[in-house]
Amino acid sequence: MALSLTFPVLISVLLFHVCLVSTAKHSLHHSKTHSANPKQHLQQAYRALKAWKKVIYSDPKNLTTDWVGPSVCSYTGIFCAPSPSDPNSLVVAGIDLNHGDIAGFLPEAIGLLSDLALIHLNSNRFCGILPRSLANLSLLYELDLSNNRFVGPFPDVVLALPSLKYLDLRYNEFEGPLPPKLFSNPLDAIFVNNNRLTSLIPRDFTGTTASVVVFANNDFSGCLPPTIARFADTLEELLLINSSLSGCLPPEVGYLYKLRVLDMSYNSLVGPVPYSLAGLGHLEQLNLEHNMFTGTVPLGVCVLPSLLNLTISYNYFSEEEGICRNLTSRGISIDDRYNCLPDKPLQRSQNVCDAVLEHPIDCYDHECSAMAPLVAPSTAGPSIAPGPADT
Repeated sequence: MALSLTFPVLISVLLFHVCLVSTAKHSLHHSKTHSANPKQHLQQAYRALKAWKKVIYSDPKNLTTDWVGPSVCSYTGIFCAPSPSDPNSLVVAGIDLNHGDIAGFLPEAIGLLSDLALIHLNSNRFCGILPRSLANLSLLYELDLSNNRFVGPFPDVVLALPSLKYLDLRYNEFEGPLPPKLFSNPLDAIFVNNNRLTSLIPRDFTGTTASVVVFANNDFSGCLPPTIARFADTLEELLLINSSLSGCLPPEVGYLYKLRVLDMSYNSLVGPVPYSLAGLGHLEQLNLEHNMFTGTVPLGVCVLPSLLNLTISYNYFSEEEGICRNLTSRGISIDDRYNCLPDKPLQRSQNVCDAVLEHPIDCYDHECSAMAPLVAPSTAGPSIAPGPADT
């Protein structure tokens, strides 16, 4: 019996394919794996799934037990929809094996599944590197490979997918730098947290369409570049938790006027909080805990009209302006423990505060590239929970 997808997922796949029906002849560039006969697509799908089953070494839930014979649309986890080129014929449009606990790898033959709009493999034990043949999936809209054991450099094959909007690679073992092209592709959501990605966050952003970007729990090091402002027209959530960031928070963060969530916790950021954050009128959650911020908590942040939660604990703030001293009166949750705030409970010792505050940081005098962390980045930052799986 085929695995049942959630209704929203089914609708997204169906609508995507139906939309393609009216434009496929003129606006889509089909790869060489596309055939004029949609029935051949199912034959190719059978070959691909047969090859894939051969490299599945553990399937404790028996999800692929019924992957036998040419009737691929009846396979568990396989979803078929009308062909973009012939709405009267079916093609394999989606794969959903979330939470299957399956061990194996992805074979080159997966590139034969050229009609796929959706691949969900969340929470399995797939390993190895991603096959180059994934580039053949020109209709792929969602790719969720999170919570697996994939390895190697950032898989640039995903950057060759012209229809991709949702990319989730979190909780794997990818390593090395992020390619700048990741941010120039027309993606709506980018999840790369909890890998082994290193080096600086790219400085040469050329603009992006992403509304959600999660970099957390990697080892990027260096500073957040001012070019982050190029996310302004789309970005709603930016999470850089425990990413080994240092230096000052650039004022350009305040240009991200659509932000609802900003989490820079568990880094080595220094200096004052830029007053430009007062321009984040849609911000609901601001988390700056476990850094080395100093100076004043700006009034402009505390009066943000949408603010619900402000976390500034484990820094070296020495003053809270105006209403910042009593945000709970506005119904805002605040955690300001372990700072240097007079008359507030649970603060750092006077000796510790004096030692830090007698050497204030002037962010205008520091080049980002020259800034080194004043303390080692935390290695005990909170983990980002795996994304909700489609079940």
